[in-house]
Amino acid sequence: MKAKIYNKLSIKLVIITSLVLIAALSIHTYLTIGFFRDNLINISKEGAFATSEIIKRTTRYSMLLNRREDLTQTTRTLKNEPGIIKIRIYNKMGIISYSSDSTEIGMKIDKSSEACIGCHSTPDTKPRVNAQDYTRMFTMDNQRVLGLINPIQNEPDCYTASCHAHKSSEELVGVLDVLVSMKNADETISIGTRNIIFNSVIITILISGLSGIFIFILVNKPLNKFEKAIDELGKGNLDYRVHVKGRNEFGVIAYQFNDMSEKLSRAYQEIKDWSDTLNEKVEEKTRELRNIYDQIIQIEKLTSLGKLSATVAHELNNPLEGILTFSKLISKKLKGENNENYAKLIHYTQMISDEASRCGKIVKDLLLFSHTDSEQFIATDLISLLDKSISLINHHFEINNVKLEKIFDVDVLNIKCNPQKIQQMMISILINAIESMSGRSGGKITIRLTKEDYKAIIRISDCGSGISEKDLPYIFEPFYTTKEMSRGTGLGLSIVYGIVNQHKGKIEVEETSVKGTTFKISLPLNFKINLKNETNT
Repeated sequence: MKAKIYNKLSIKLVIITSLVLIAALSIHTYLTIGFFRDNLINISKEGAFATSEIIKRTTRYSMLLNRREDLTQTTRTLKNEPGIIKIRIYNKMGIISYSSDSTEIGMKIDKSSEACIGCHSTPDTKPRVNAQDYTRMFTMDNQRVLGLINPIQNEPDCYTASCHAHKSSEELVGVLDVLVSMKNADETISIGTRNIIFNSVIITILISGLSGIFIFILVNKPLNKFEKAIDELGKGNLDYRVHVKGRNEFGVIAYQFNDMSEKLSRAYQEIKDWSDTLNEKVEEKTRELRNIYDQIIQIEKLTSLGKLSATVAHELNNPLEGILTFSKLISKKLKGENNENYAKLIHYTQMISDEASRCGKIVKDLLLFSHTDSEQFIATDLISLLDKSISLINHHFEINNVKLEKIFDVDVLNIKCNPQKIQQMMISILINAIESMSGRSGGKITIRLTKEDYKAIIRISDCGSGISEKDLPYIFEPFYTTKEMSRGTGLGLSIVYGIVNQHKGKIEVEETSVKGTTFKISLPLNFKINLKNETNT
């Protein structure tokens, strides 16, 4: 929202500056005019006094000789001088003895008049010969007049002259009164006053105008830029920047504003990016939680099944061993009779032996699956374990015409583990890979070992037919198998999963298709594991 013009800071500064300037110049003008007027009046007074002294000295000789006609002619002649209105000489009795106006001669002046009040504080008091100011200012004929009283003192020449009868004890013999016109002085004061006021107004206007221009350039323009920047920021344009140069306060504010806008822009972009990817992150976290939940369920299943398997396996192991032993014994005896009629019986006993053997294998897998005895984790070279595991089932590769390719990115890789369990894990998953390629003329299995982020990564890739999408979520569950019932128990991958989990690792199907499957096993190089009877780090 834009501020109204009378609310703008620059306008207020111009008004305040102008008012202060007007007040200051008004006071200065008043004092200057007063000083000019007082000086001009003082000059007029000094001029009047000088004129009075000239008249007094000019007429002194005539007064000493009592030449009245000369005095009368002199006063009339001086009266015609510019600026002199009237010249009067009073005697000590207050009677006008001489005057430029003949009609006034012989008149007595009241001591309370303006001409006498300068020397007589009251009409009855004795005149003050040494008065500080004998001037008076009054109006006559519509103009100001300056009257100057110049006392004529009783000097020795006066009271010793033969023609005068003045006593030596008298201080004054008369008074010279000169009236001077103030018309020229008043005109000069009026013109000077007008000039001073005019100049003050011009100076006020010029300074106010220049102040307004400087305030507009130095204050209003930067403020307008900030106002526009704030408006753009309010509209959401976080990339807008204020272009104000300089090292003054506005420059500092512009730098801080631009820095704030940049930070707001980054924060808004981060929020926007986070909002845009929120659904993806929620889905990702949901998948992670689902996987964790599935793992927990799987672990609980394995734990429960392990307890059940251990009990069942121990209970079935002895009867199955007896069945297998007796079936082999019967078969051996029947073969010893060498009777062709026993061939069918021998075939039946052989079937009993095979099925009992298969049941024994299932019991063995159950015992392995449910194994919960305390184990010892030691530092072992993983490469040596892999080579040993491969050598133990090398005949499987030869029988099934499968080639093995080893790609090890490291020469030595030590991990803390249970070597027998890691070996059992590798054998189980390699046999599973060989069996996935059964029915094909040969194939290839690739084992790749790498080290990534303090983890040992084992990838086992086969060339089988892959794992179907419907089977993929259940491959690590016990007794779930895609093989013929006579060929698999469904415990192989479950045992592998349990061993990897016991080592704080992770197993997953990294890739599967009709061209084959790749299992990825991650084992931490260092981990802390709590077993029943000891803790290893």
